[in-house]
Amino acid sequence: MKAYSKPASIFALLRLALRGGEQEFTEGSINRAIFLLSVPMILEMATEALFAIVDVFYVSLLRNNDALAIVVLTESMLTLVYSVAMGLGMGATALVARRIGEKDRAAAAHVGAQAIYLGLGVSLLVGAAGLFGAEHLLQLMGADQHIIDNYAGYTRWMLTANITIMMLFIINGVLRGAGDAAAAMRALLIANGLNLLLDPLFIFGLGPVPALGVEGAAIATNVGRATGVLYLIYHLGSGKSIIAITAGNFRPDPRTMLQLLKVAAGATAQFLIGSASWIFLVRIMAPFGSAALAGYTIAIRVIVFAILPSWGMANAAATLVGQNLGAGKAERAEKSVWRTGFINMLFLAAVTVLFLLFARDIVGWFTVDEQVLLHGTRCLQFVSAGYIFYAYGMVINQSFNGAGDTRTPTILSFVGFWLFQIPFAYFMAKSLGLGPDGVYIAIVTAETAMAIAGILLFRMGKWKVVRI
Repeated sequence: MKAYSKPASIFALLRLALRGGEQEFTEGSINRAIFLLSVPMILEMATEALFAIVDVFYVSLLRNNDALAIVVLTESMLTLVYSVAMGLGMGATALVARRIGEKDRAAAAHVGAQAIYLGLGVSLLVGAAGLFGAEHLLQLMGADQHIIDNYAGYTRWMLTANITIMMLFIINGVLRGAGDAAAAMRALLIANGLNLLLDPLFIFGLGPVPALGVEGAAIATNVGRATGVLYLIYHLGSGKSIIAITAGNFRPDPRTMLQLLKVAAGATAQFLIGSASWIFLVRIMAPFGSAALAGYTIAIRVIVFAILPSWGMANAAATLVGQNLGAGKAERAEKSVWRTGFINMLFLAAVTVLFLLFARDIVGWFTVDEQVLLHGTRCLQFVSAGYIFYAYGMVINQSFNGAGDTRTPTILSFVGFWLFQIPFAYFMAKSLGLGPDGVYIAIVTAETAMAIAGILLFRMGKWKVVRI
């Protein structure tokens, strides 16, 4: 009987994590809390990453480089939308988690409603710009006139309907803060499932449904996301959620909105700083040839996919920090962070071994070009050398955010990426003549230094007294 007790408990926990429902994360086993929050958050992150992959896959079947180009150009513009949406979502997570920890569900619901208000305001501005200025925005992005004349409809659809992106991120942030991560996961599964089915239908047509080409991909994506949002609205109003947002919560509250904006501004800045720094690293890589650039691009995409579970665990730590601070249990909050960081370190240590031993085979799934293989392999191996430090760095950064201290990780990101990583990459690659290897060395050095700095700042404990 004993031989089966542990697996049975693990499977029971897994079912509980996937089913969701009300849980107490400020008492009891920290390991259990991390598991119950991490599993749905990991699946949520993986599911969100599928949107772009599915769209690019189906659009690539059109065998039309201009169609692929419009997807890439539009995604670049949507980076700003994603950054604001993730920032507002992080702000909502921090404030809702704090109110839940304080056992004030009515206040948590009120915060959620105000976050939705802010998201609606931003999405209306972006939507108007997309509806009336899609062509002009594409011109600013450097698109040639042929692409603008024939494919601007895709950009118009994606920007005008950005409200689906905004609401998914914000409401999911509210639910994560409440500890209801399973509902956020289910919403994205619904959205992605529909997108997967509707993409080929709208792109290539079937029966009475006309072939809409790349514009059909935009329609499918937004229908899927909108359905996910409708599920979230139903969940919040059905009484099944940990918090219930009702019409009474939508009384405008400038003070709460200001609190949200204060936290969200730092989180948004973090995403923008990180995204922009990668663009500059690509600029440094570009003169070394298309093979180096292609290898670097493949390696970075593999890395982003491989660390999705780590982001899920980091988000779980943010919720645990927020709820435990709200409950007046700062020591438990800190213990949760170190425990999550240790588990994340074990995971990324395994990924490091995998990349060091099989990097060439992994990159070989995407290319057979020998030079691309070489650069992609070296990038994977260099960057993964710092994973043990990244493991703690990711968790601690999100824990600052969960505590409402978005200023500290923002400063860390700015100094680490802009004042150190980019100049150091240029110096190593160009001045010392190390080429692409210099960029890889700069990445691992900067990320490691930022992780160590984050650990030292976290140990100082100022995040424990942040009031939100």
